[in-house]
Amino acid sequence: MKVEWKRQEERKTVREIVKIYCRGHHHDREAGHELCPDCEAIAAYADIRITKCPRMAVKTFCSVCPIHCYAKPQRELILTIMRYSGPRMLWHHPVMALRHILIQWRTRYGLRKSEK
Repeated sequence: MKVEWKRQEERKTVREIVKIYCRGHHHDREAGHELCPDCEAIAAYADIRITKCPRMAVKTFCSVCPIHCYAKPQRELILTIMRYSGPRMLWHHPVMALRHILIQWRTRYGLRKSEK
């Protein structure tokens, strides 16, 4: 998997996760904006972190990475967003959700396999 493709996919996925959270919590749909200002700020922050990630070639997800790129307040907020949006991704973006599940399954299976 090419690193730049992987980076772009992760950026798209995080943006979609933030959109689901924003729509479900505090999005004013009549304003015509994709995200509210707070959600736009966290999406932009995540985008910068993903763009500058030094371990993109070897990591699967930020949650299992040994380096914590996010500052503590943003890390807590993104975890809250992911807990809400993660289960809903299957309805909004089934391909993204299934791809994530497949990668997670491969990672876990690979870890168990190497322990033997």
